[in-house]
Amino acid sequence: MHPGLIAAKTPNKPAYIMADSGKSVSFLELEQRSNQIAHLLRQLGLKPGDHVAFLLENHPLFLQIAWGAHRAGLYYTAISYRLQPAEVAHIINDCGAQVLFASNESLPIASALNDQTKGLRHIFIADDVEGHTTLEAAIASQPTTPIADESEGCDMLYSSGTTGKPKGIKVPMANEPLGTPNSLFNLLSALYMDADQTGEREMRYLSPAPLYHAAPLRYCMTFLRTGSTCIIMEKFDPTRFLELVEQHQITHSQLVPTMFVRMLKLPEATREQFNISSLRCTVHAAAPCPIPIKEQMIQWWGPIIHEYYSGTEGMGFTTIDSQAWLNHKGSVGKAILGVVKIMDENDNELPPGEIGNVYFADGLDFEYHNAPEKTQSATNKHGWTTLGDVGYLDEEGYLYLTDRKAYTIISGGVNIYPQEAEDVLVTHPKVSDVAVFGVPNEEFGEEVKAVVQPVSMAQANGDLAQELMDYCKSKLSHIKCPRSIDFEAQLPRHPTGKLYKRLLKDRYWN
Repeated sequence: MHPGLIAAKTPNKPAYIMADSGKSVSFLELEQRSNQIAHLLRQLGLKPGDHVAFLLENHPLFLQIAWGAHRAGLYYTAISYRLQPAEVAHIINDCGAQVLFASNESLPIASALNDQTKGLRHIFIADDVEGHTTLEAAIASQPTTPIADESEGCDMLYSSGTTGKPKGIKVPMANEPLGTPNSLFNLLSALYMDADQTGEREMRYLSPAPLYHAAPLRYCMTFLRTGSTCIIMEKFDPTRFLELVEQHQITHSQLVPTMFVRMLKLPEATREQFNISSLRCTVHAAAPCPIPIKEQMIQWWGPIIHEYYSGTEGMGFTTIDSQAWLNHKGSVGKAILGVVKIMDENDNELPPGEIGNVYFADGLDFEYHNAPEKTQSATNKHGWTTLGDVGYLDEEGYLYLTDRKAYTIISGGVNIYPQEAEDVLVTHPKVSDVAVFGVPNEEFGEEVKAVVQPVSMAQANGDLAQELMDYCKSKLSHIKCPRSIDFEAQLPRHPTGKLYKRLLKDRYWN
């Protein structure tokens, strides 16, 4: 399936609507504009398997450009417009993009790239900017009908760099006809896309996160394949999210735990004023969700919340619905793609209940582009691959994550997993966000440190730090709790929910 088939049946149906501007793009318009973009890319000499890149915010033309590249059988890399020019240039050089699509907002970065990139031949601006080649002008004379050699393209995205330099994740391209279902389409269709059991297929999907990230982009592309209307939030706001659910009768959405936290910290009167009964299925991932937060969300929204554990690499996939989670609180589910293996440091498999490195056996193939050493470091002697997380399996095969291996604190020879303290501290009413990690300690090697983003910086003082440390000690063993707390007005968290903890940790180690 693909949008062209939907356009042939219901040409005027909205394919997507921009939440703030109200800009609506029909399936016919999506079909025609993506065809023109595909023709442009062929005219520029790009053939299947070649590469383009996007440097766009949640722009009205983002999905048109993505579908243009996809139907031309290209690899396409969406890049965060929040990066610095040198970081963007590195990704463009690494992936080999020949064409870049930018916007007025990202123009300062795009304009600085010419001297830093090698194979980049063309830059098109998605807005009308004097003195620059606009996408509108470039495609004006192109046909609105499909190119002759359409085939399934593929994204090639870069990890968000939470533990180091971003890595390009390349999946082998199968050169299949446009409309061939991919593994994600099959997974989402089976798991989430008709969750109410009524047989109703009309779906309206609300996307609250940046489209340059893997899940938002892939979910929107997948829902568009089915003929669903997508509502694209230009940026996330907790009240606005609830308002949009009611306004558009949203049936499906994909969120991250920090969004749950922000909604739960809204005044109760604000939360209760919106009718969200149209929601049939919401999915969350990307970061650990504290047990009390998820309990409150299920109580509020009902048993419609699904969770999965995977990565941009797509090597494996676990999932769990609300009912199973209530019986296995804290779990990220059972594997439905790949087989979960828990390994010790010597690549020996561990029994249920023992914490070790999480690997997937028999998963999908991938590689880190131009980084064979990184691919090798994520692969053990059995050929199984890991995302770098630590966890354990219970007797029933449910996976529980304890933290990322890179952030495990070793204090006096004892392993401490920061996620436990983070899950406790974020539930405190005066805490908006929190990061816990290890800092140097002469006697024990490391000690536990917390950096807290308070609800109000006016409260950020020694009294609050002591209150939070005491609160943590009332819930956890003292060894797992921070020995000191610093405050920041804003933690360096990716809009998708991932925390750039290394940016905080490095301050204490360098």
